[in-house]
Amino acid sequence: VRLKVDVIVTVGSAVAAVKQATSTIPIVFAIAVDPVGSGLVASLARPGGNVTGLSTQATETPGKRIQLLREVRPDLRRLAIIGNVGYPGAVLEINEVQAVARKVGLEVSVLEIRRAEDIAPAFGMLKRGAQALYVCPDALTNANHAQINALALHARMAAIHSFRDFLGGGGLMSFGAKNADLFRRAGDFVDKILKGAKPAELPVEQPTKFELVINLKAAKTLGL
Repeated sequence: VRLKVDVIVTVGSAVAAVKQATSTIPIVFAIAVDPVGSGLVASLARPGGNVTGLSTQATETPGKRIQLLREVRPDLRRLAIIGNVGYPGAVLEINEVQAVARKVGLEVSVLEIRRAEDIAPAFGMLKRGAQALYVCPDALTNANHAQINALALHARMAAIHSFRDFLGGGGLMSFGAKNADLFRRAGDFVDKILKGAKPAELPVEQPTKFELVINLKAAKTLGL
């Protein structure tokens, strides 16, 4: 902000901090889980303020991930969900996943975390028998994905993520928007802003490209 840049590009979980630093420099987020619910923008159609970008929130994707888990584990009865309950976007996704899971008759356990130190104890409190793990993305789970995946694999749970970047350490698969495509599209927002467009009037866009990635090493370890 002190450098008086023309535009700032970032991701959803960092926007709140950037907004505190400036209400005038345009901010473009390449990825945000729930930009309206977390107060980044007033609405998707008319963001208002100095922030706009790309939302990865899609109400169909939690259902699609659960469908994929049921396809690779036809015996799936018990699902665990892990998410940072200190992050509004993760809370929203936890609720969406629970609703879908219960609709298809799955038992659900939620592992609530707020910091890295909560991860191992949360797994320790999980009842035996959970067959799959749904990981809700945010800065905390992303940074600690390897530990989460290793603990899930040790417990014989198939872990599913939103992004391929977080399969290391034993995650089984990911289904979600393609990050590289989102960041390229963020470049289009920057181009429009540099040509005079106002962030307040640039509608927030949603993903159009999705990818399914399977970690064959994890699949072999799980006997799938």
